[in-house]
Amino acid sequence: MIVQEEFLKKLRSSFDLNIYEAKIWTALLSKGLATAGELADISGVPRSRSYDVLESLEKSGYVIMKIGKPIKYIAVKPEEVVKRVKDAIKKDADYHIDIISKIRGTNVFQELDLLYKQGIVNVEPSSLSGSIKGRPNIRNQMGAMLDDAEKTVTIMTTPTALIRKAEDFKKTFKRLKDKGVKIRIATKVTDDLKDTLKELKEVAEVRHIDHMTGRFVIIDGKQILFMIEHDKNIHESYDTGIWANTPYFASAMEQMFNSTWAALK
Repeated sequence: MIVQEEFLKKLRSSFDLNIYEAKIWTALLSKGLATAGELADISGVPRSRSYDVLESLEKSGYVIMKIGKPIKYIAVKPEEVVKRVKDAIKKDADYHIDIISKIRGTNVFQELDLLYKQGIVNVEPSSLSGSIKGRPNIRNQMGAMLDDAEKTVTIMTTPTALIRKAEDFKKTFKRLKDKGVKIRIATKVTDDLKDTLKELKEVAEVRHIDHMTGRFVIIDGKQILFMIEHDKNIHESYDTGIWANTPYFASAMEQMFNSTWAALK
């Protein structure tokens, strides 16, 4: 049986399998019922490895070992496999989330927090900056900055990026609004933003800007995160932001924004 490499690659990525597991599993799916030796011959996996691979697949719920001799294996239908894998991932994630949630009330967390506070005091303000690569990491950093906001959140962004922000930080914006944080957003208002603007209406003031396409977020005139390229010109994996925790630069940028904001409608 010849299985395309691209298909195997997708299987490995989606189900977190190694190459031997992917080959044995697809071989068994094509047969329905087979011995370890038969599956090794079909898949090209060494016979010496086929038994431990099948044992691993059995533990994960991909195959069932048939009672009797010679030992044969039965394929579990893919729909059931997906359900089992999903349940296993959720169970594992819930377990780790529970552990991380509980650590906040322990001495370990208090010591970590103390170490951070002691260390940050000794850091020069000019050193509190860094490059952040990849849109998920940028989103996480932006979320952490928003959590620190006490007075103002100033955003300039593109229409497509605003749609992402509105979805990613819907609850955060609502929470900031409720505690009195003023949120201002400048963007090029397009027809695509119709639904997004309705959602943002209750939590932020959005104004149309036509002649600028920068992307940045300023928090309380102290922290700034700005992107170095237009989001339409770069893949999300390579999107790069520069973060700086420096009131000197952040407040200067905010003052320039204020001048532009006053002229917008």
